[in-house]
Amino acid sequence: MGNFLIFAINRISFRISNFIRHWYFTSFQIYAGFIVSLLEKFDKFFAFKITRRNLFKPLYQDSSIIGYVLGFFFRFWRLVFGGVFYAVFLALALAAFVGWSAIPIFIFYKIIGYSPVIQLLK
Repeated sequence: MGNFLIFAINRISFRISNFIRHWYFTSFQIYAGFIVSLLEKFDKFFAFKITRRNLFKPLYQDSSIIGYVLGFFFRFWRLVFGGVFYAVFLALALAAFVGWSAIPIFIFYKIIGYSPVIQLLK
């Protein structure tokens, strides 16, 4: 009986640690790769780094005052909208991952909360 108990505890701890590694660490790596690839696709549209680098350069190589002023304002607002979009996207991505991470904790809480032993102790 003692060997079986040691074996059962060993298998349960192995399964729990394997689940935690898979659910939290592996899924984080996959999800982070997915988010980075989406950000790279978004950067093809927003061109945030290039726009920031050319912020004070004239628009379409027009070196008149109008080219400088229009270039600054167009690029400035493109940076503002791109920055807001990136911030909202990253906040939603973080919220989705936190929600994903909370699912096992929520299920465990519900299982323990409705356990007959816990109901007897209340």
